[in-house]
Amino acid sequence: MDTTTRILLLEDDPNLGTIIRDHLAMNGFDVTLKTNGEDGLAACRGTTFDLCLVDIMMPKLDGFSFARTVRATDSDTPIIFLTAKSLKEDKIEGFKIGCDDYLTKPFSVEELLLRIKAVLRRTRGPGAQGDEPTVFQIGRSSFDCRRQILRQGRTQYKLTAKESDLLRLLCLHVNETLDRNTALREIWNNDSYFSGRSLDVFVSKLRKYFKDDKRVEILTIHGKGFRLIIE
Repeated sequence: MDTTTRILLLEDDPNLGTIIRDHLAMNGFDVTLKTNGEDGLAACRGTTFDLCLVDIMMPKLDGFSFARTVRATDSDTPIIFLTAKSLKEDKIEGFKIGCDDYLTKPFSVEELLLRIKAVLRRTRGPGAQGDEPTVFQIGRSSFDCRRQILRQGRTQYKLTAKESDLLRLLCLHVNETLDRNTALREIWNNDSYFSGRSLDVFVSKLRKYFKDDKRVEILTIHGKGFRLIIE
């Protein structure tokens, strides 16, 4: 059985596209490189891809238009936007279309590789993680970690990649202490001071989602980590 991960890379800069393709190939991925959205759609019709890396500013068909076309018939294949467009409105538009992550240029290929692995882990899970639940009930809320969606009644929030990863870990350790270093290594890939401060910020963001639900609380366990309490 072929278990190679197939990636469609859309990048109109030939030098950057080649660098990304070669780096991912060295890490075991099967990468198809196209330089515009129309050729990308044609490639999708002939091959099933496990993930799409999509530049937004491309000739013939831009990345947003490509993603909208894909999402019209395919809600599952992960999409990561690679773009020089860093405005908040552009990121919001990308997530509304249905992307799974958004990486702003310039970026390192090492960071891109980590983002790809994180998205694939969320969407299909490596090894034993395939047995993990993907939907969690958190008080009055329903959390779909695969799609990064948090639903509260008629309100729906599209979580960021790190918000989703952190909430998933808390749910897997519900009513237990999630070790701080475990969260840092799994989500940030290091336990540096700056990553630790970022972790604290994301915990605060998650707390705000549940501030009106008295049955849900995210506690800080001093010197250890965090605990999601669901009554």
